[in-house]
Amino acid sequence: MSAAAVAQLSLSSKTSLSSKAIGAAWNWAQVAAGTAQRLDSETTLVERCLSGEQGAWEELVKAHTRRVHSICYRFTGRENEAQDLTQEVFLRVFRTLGSFRSGEGSFLVWLTRLTRNLLVDHYRRTKHERVTDAIEDKLAVLEEKTSQHSRTEGLLAGREAGELIQAALQKLSPELREAVILRDIQELEYREIARVLEVPEGTVKSRLNRGRAELARVLRRNKVTV
Repeated sequence: MSAAAVAQLSLSSKTSLSSKAIGAAWNWAQVAAGTAQRLDSETTLVERCLSGEQGAWEELVKAHTRRVHSICYRFTGRENEAQDLTQEVFLRVFRTLGSFRSGEGSFLVWLTRLTRNLLVDHYRRTKHERVTDAIEDKLAVLEEKTSQHSRTEGLLAGREAGELIQAALQKLSPELREAVILRDIQELEYREIARVLEVPEGTVKSRLNRGRAELARVLRRNKVTV
């Protein structure tokens, strides 16, 4: 290969690398801009709520009800409790929203931490009267439902797996369960989970690994593959 060809190849490689670097930087800038816009929007909505704008409260509740309900249901495993706790979360938000500080993190992290703390209080308060259903009972219920309703095979398998995973989650300790829920179901980043739980990221990862391993053991014991 001639010196000119080598020089041309080198220039082409540098140009390609530069283009990739510029593209990556542009993508990062877009993500950062989107995050900043979301945070500004959250802060503005909170300010509107605090100013007494009724429509703002409705907007806030509508925007976050599904996420809060999902966390409550995954943690308790009971729909009626999840609905009651979701309402309780937003009542607490209404009373304590003034304590939110945008400079200390996003509203989503603040709301998730509030939800988590309420769930921990609920767990401690009801621990003595709560009876955890065995997965075998869940299987019996599923079999009964199967005999009563005709569904497609794919839908049935997916629904059964979902219910069995939910039942298996209830077998985990609260600290392992919340780590799995926040990461694998709510898809929060490690740093966000660390803020919610107020523990180091390393602790979050440790709990998550232990939670996943324990969840897999529970499912294997019941011959469930997901």
